[in-house]
Amino acid sequence: MSLSHERQIPKRIITIVVVTLTLIVLLIYMQGGFIGKVSPGTSPQPDETHTFHTATVTAQQVGDVLSWPGVVKSRTVADIAPRLTARILDIKVHAGDAVKKGDVIARLDERDLRAQEKAALAALTGANAQANRASADQQRISGLYEKEAATRANHDAAVALAKEAQARAHQASSMLNEIRARLADTVLLAPFDGTIVKRLKQPGDMGMPGVPIVTLQAPRSLRLEVEVPAACAGAFQSGEGAAVRIDTFSQIFSATIDEIIPEIDAHSHSQLIKIALPAIEGLKPGYFGWLQQACDEHVALLIPASAVQYLGQLEIVRVLADGRQIARHIRTGKTFGDRIEVISGLRVGETIIADPRHMR
Repeated sequence: MSLSHERQIPKRIITIVVVTLTLIVLLIYMQGGFIGKVSPGTSPQPDETHTFHTATVTAQQVGDVLSWPGVVKSRTVADIAPRLTARILDIKVHAGDAVKKGDVIARLDERDLRAQEKAALAALTGANAQANRASADQQRISGLYEKEAATRANHDAAVALAKEAQARAHQASSMLNEIRARLADTVLLAPFDGTIVKRLKQPGDMGMPGVPIVTLQAPRSLRLEVEVPAACAGAFQSGEGAAVRIDTFSQIFSATIDEIIPEIDAHSHSQLIKIALPAIEGLKPGYFGWLQQACDEHVALLIPASAVQYLGQLEIVRVLADGRQIARHIRTGKTFGDRIEVISGLRVGETIIADPRHMR
């Protein structure tokens, strides 16, 4: 071993000893170990309670606040789906796009329907021509019948032929209108102003009746939809207040329980709870959030949060005992407003300095 290495070892030991002694001296000081002793007698103790605020350790029933994740959704949701079977030629929107009422969402292949429209138009033209001829024949024969130049049978036959031709013309017109209505269905339009939250198909896919291509949500009347374990869902009531945290804003908002789905999911053993959100600037469907609510209760020891001093990883409070201040190591838990839960280190009824940082 080299001489330089032998000299490094005592330096490390000295450093460790110095740090240890410093911590010991600091702890002795915090325990009041350096307060000078007085001679026996009846010297009055200074009334320290007039120089700082004190607080009493209390026990209180508090709720165990838990958080459940959820997604912001709109009360108004529309699945945009075809009414006919046709191949999807184009989808104009993507998830997250904002659309206005009447905007084109997607287009379907209309070639077959265009061919049917052309055939139906030709059929209507022919049917109208026949109806016009039959009507003219009826009028001519009716005139002859009035002059007794035609028989009743000829007159009745002409009337029947005219009615039949007119019926075929009406049928051909109805067929053309139906085809044109189906042609209009090849263009899918937005039914209201909103935001696309899902795109479920791609161009080239086959569009089927009732099978959504995209999902559209209105940007207003937003709700946070959360799956809550059934064991805790019973603690919620429709109409009561709830605390909601939206990750994007890193802020907690006051909301209202809007709807509780009574059915329990067989796999997750949870219930769907929908929370009506207040008007929040910039909030959109699809944002992630949390429902924060107490599910159970327990008895907690509470002290003012300002009473806790932090020394590295240590949590310390100053306890008043026999007219002296004693530093006490504690372990804390959750906060409840301006108070904090003490898990260990204090007992109910003990007196502590409420805010040692502002002692006079």
